[in-house]
Amino acid sequence: MVERVPPPSAQPRSRLRVLLASGAAALALAAGSVVPGMPLGAAPQQAQAADSGKSTLTVAVAQSVDSLSPFLAQKLMSTSITRLMYDFLTNYDPKDNHAIPGLATKWEPSADKLTWTYTIRPDSKWSDGQQATAEDAAWTFNKMMTDEAAAQANGNFVANFKKVTAPSPTQLVIELKEPQATMAALDVPIVPKHVWEKVGDFSKFNNDKAFPIVGNGPFVVTDYKVDQYVKLKANKDFWRGRPKFDELVFKTYKDQDAAVAALRKGEVSFVAGSPALTPAQAASLKGEKNIKINEGPGRRFFALATNPGAQTKDGKKFGNGNKALLDQKVRQALFLSVDRKTIIDKVFQGHAVEGQGYIPPRFSAYHWQPTAEQSLAYDPAKAAKLLDEAGYGLKGDQRVGKDGKPLDLRILCHATDPNDKAIGKYLKEWWGKLGIGLKVDCLDNVSVPWYAGEYDLAFDGWSVNPDPDFVLGIHTCAALPAKAKDSATTDNFICDKKYDELYKKQLAEYDPAKRAGIVNEMQSWLYDSGYMSVIAYPNAVEAYRTDQIKSITTMPEAAGNIYGQDGYWSWWSAAPASGGSSDSSGGSGSTGVVIGIIVVVVVLAGGGLFIAKRRRNTADDRE
Repeated sequence: MVERVPPPSAQPRSRLRVLLASGAAALALAAGSVVPGMPLGAAPQQAQAADSGKSTLTVAVAQSVDSLSPFLAQKLMSTSITRLMYDFLTNYDPKDNHAIPGLATKWEPSADKLTWTYTIRPDSKWSDGQQATAEDAAWTFNKMMTDEAAAQANGNFVANFKKVTAPSPTQLVIELKEPQATMAALDVPIVPKHVWEKVGDFSKFNNDKAFPIVGNGPFVVTDYKVDQYVKLKANKDFWRGRPKFDELVFKTYKDQDAAVAALRKGEVSFVAGSPALTPAQAASLKGEKNIKINEGPGRRFFALATNPGAQTKDGKKFGNGNKALLDQKVRQALFLSVDRKTIIDKVFQGHAVEGQGYIPPRFSAYHWQPTAEQSLAYDPAKAAKLLDEAGYGLKGDQRVGKDGKPLDLRILCHATDPNDKAIGKYLKEWWGKLGIGLKVDCLDNVSVPWYAGEYDLAFDGWSVNPDPDFVLGIHTCAALPAKAKDSATTDNFICDKKYDELYKKQLAEYDPAKRAGIVNEMQSWLYDSGYMSVIAYPNAVEAYRTDQIKSITTMPEAAGNIYGQDGYWSWWSAAPASGGSSDSSGGSGSTGVVIGIIVVVVVLAGGGLFIAKRRRNTADDRE
């Protein structure tokens, strides 16, 4: 499925916070009154190439856009763009992920922490010239609370809201039903009421007909062609300062080798990969003149997900998932026969960390590891024993059920991701030795069969934000679709009462340490269930031209990713190389900044949201 995030995009998919920023420390949340300055230095100046008059930063991406509507977007690509289009109440500091002002300059809870008051900045304007106010934020949240279609991408953020009002243009008040630790981590794009109140059916409006699209983020979307490109221009009135590049273009390449070739020729400025460069692609660029490879610990996880039985919120079953996967022993047997070390060494060639818990080690406050007794480490013999116990004995060289039918499975594979294909070959071999047949279905768009529940397993993955709430929420019963085959925030149709109770408990816990403990319980439950298995935490491996990009901010700044950040820091901060424009025809020489590869411990404590938004990974990178 897509990897959201949030988002998505992740971003929704799309779609973290620290002590307080982490969301959990509501107390420190008042620290939201942090001065909203320019965390990345002085206000950016307009950067124009002397010889062209306009500087353009072109980014080659593999993932397509699922929607430009922040109410529907779930893929990382889409939620990353909505972060550029619209401001959020708060943002994440690029240094350590703590919550900092966004559209809101400060936020304060009542004594019982059931009422939150946000002060909306007076210097944010919509790109059509109108003032952005608390009324826009109140309308956005109320629409999500009353219209199920508008809640599709980020509905989990408002499910606990009781009432949202705007007493004045600069004051937003949110009343809660129960305590909520993510109030400094509401990864919801705020939209202009005067534009969106004219929309009829939110489930069908993709926000891609009228350009430029009105927003108040660092960039304004000016054009979009499906599976071709998204064009944006710098918002000269952005309150934090206008971006240094005049234009930003996301160009879609289904063939990532072609994208790498375009970078080498200077036709694009940056290559993100699918969702990262392969070891071979990175190696081919190493030592190339004017090309810099950036690699750091990623915010994604790469996993195998099973179909536990697709269902709607009212319990109606649909899809054609193999019923053998309803048995926990069968699911665990499959994962016991996956050699993660081989995948890290042979497929990722060391550019990843072996997977364990659901939250990547980059977010140390929530990272979890199974106990030695609990671990589903590579053990084919134990896997065979579990299959025997489940009633799938060997008949010749095939596993056969009590009904006499062979155990044959299908796995959804992203055609644009070479890792899926490579790992698929290993799975056919490993599971074949157990007597299980496997068909690897590589598709350009796996969303259709995924939403329809017409799969047995799938290569899965999400980009996780500093706060884990969103990525945990996609496994709750509330995330299931209202109707069969409808898109929804659910990852793979998991619905369990115990898990839901833990989710509700962590959401209401303001103490960072206690909340982290509950999140670990949830990860332990997910691990034992066998519904999904995290195989690896891939590094962010990407490349850019130093003769087109002089400097750019990673997140975390010391050693992190550029594409798909929890914010807009990379593209907002990117500076054109002096002496040449970064347009699609290339540019003249200059040197780029060297970005070190250092593992940095990100301190987060509770509260925000992963998903960065909430996006789903049916395409490759839900945010």
